[in-house]
Amino acid sequence: MDDSWQQGDWDGLRERAVQVMQRAYAPYSRYKVGAAARADDGRVVVGCNVENAAYGVVLCAECGVVSQLHATGGGRLTHFVCVNSEGEIIMPCGRCRQLLFEHGGRDLLVWTVSGVRPMSEVLPDAFGPDDLAHVADTAAEGPQ
Repeated sequence: MDDSWQQGDWDGLRERAVQVMQRAYAPYSRYKVGAAARADDGRVVVGCNVENAAYGVVLCAECGVVSQLHATGGGRLTHFVCVNSEGEIIMPCGRCRQLLFEHGGRDLLVWTVSGVRPMSEVLPDAFGPDDLAHVADTAAEGPQ
């Protein structure tokens, strides 16, 4: 784990998540979510949920974080936190855990309802780009 990060750093990241949560668009569920993450170059990126009348096309706050990560220069996520409208720490859904794994990897630190955990514990045995590369490499070798 990253010992250089102090509780104050986490609290600041949480505050950014609370701020952006207030901009969430959640007229259907009334469940506002805000998320904030630190990128490997020190940037803080944020996102909030954006609902839609066609419920299945909701954009989660984590989607906003990843979109802002790439829109502002790319990189990898190193620290992540997600809050509800009360400012309470919440867990990303399964889809969003996969999204966070893709853009932060096994070492991404996530402030969970159980404390700070690496993504390797939040999403153990995750499927990712390495799995796709392995199959592509095997296919390139031809039939056995």
